Amino acid sequence: MTDRIPVMVLSGYLGAGKTTLLNRILSGDRGRRYAVIVNEFGELGIDGGLVVSAEDELFELSNGCVCCTVRGDLVRTVRELLAKRGIFDCIVIETTGVASPGPVVQTFFIDQVLQAKTILDSVTTVVDARHIDLRLADSPAATEQIVFADQIVLNKTELVTGEKLQAIQARLKQLNPLAPIHLAQRADVDLDKLLGRRTFDFRHIQSAEPEFAEGHGHDCITSVSLTSRRPLDASRLTGWLNDLVAGNGRDILRGKGIFDLRDEERRLVFQSVHMLVEADFQRRWRPQEPRYSKLVFIGRNLDKQALQSGLAACESG
Repeated sequence: MTDRIPVMVLSGYLGAGKTTLLNRILSGDRGRRYAVIVNEFGELGIDGGLVVSAEDELFELSNGCVCCTVRGDLVRTVRELLAKRGIFDCIVIETTGVASPGPVVQTFFIDQVLQAKTILDSVTTVVDARHIDLRLADSPAATEQIVFADQIVLNKTELVTGEKLQAIQARLKQLNPLAPIHLAQRADVDLDKLLGRRTFDFRHIQSAEPEFAEGHGHDCITSVSLTSRRPLDASRLTGWLNDLVAGNGRDILRGKGIFDLRDEERRLVFQSVHMLVEADFQRRWRPQEPRYSKLVFIGRNLDKQALQSGLAACESG
């Protein structure tokens, strides 16, 4: 639906540069009008005059983290914004630095009004290149911010050496092999590469290569890539995915995949966030295109052999 309002969830640990990036978006993309939702929790309050121009609107959610205690406030605020349709083009939700984006994303899956009238454009995570090793060592939230991202802005790259920068990128890829990494100094990123990408919404996955990267992860968070070259039985696949998410959804943080179903000329595109699952048919397989099924899970305590066996059991006889 072209009339759905795009939403960017902007995350990143304390001091990574989220507000600097937000300023660049608001000042550098004057073709769009933004409504900005900022969550304050143990952080210095944001000066609305600094962040938002007269053409944009700022809403502050205080006294709690947007991923937990003020989630109801988030829904009400977005609904109020939607009632003002026509005065803005995009919504940016800047989470507190200690929040996991997962529950925020789930809100847009669960609430029917938000699901019908908004579309998640991206979950963008800003990472502080100089301090990311420390953050990954002492904060599970910092790890989850990277895992849930659809794109990563690796900021403050001028503060680390070239060799160290390469090591950081490799570590980010281990945690999240699906998210492109944009290198930045002072959060200066080409906005054309950052905005309007529809990288989160599964209906806008345009292509996927047969081979995804696979990482060893961090603190029990790993990425697992599964492949099948035989058509799958739709009923078996549905049952397996439902049982898998119901039984292991708390450990499976993210999932994305493309499936080749028996007697079906369209590709089935799949996405999961914790225990929530979405799937829909995408474009038709092209005449000379290799047909395959490919599924990537990112999460904790993932048993690749068991998962690959589960996928193989869905192959049509």
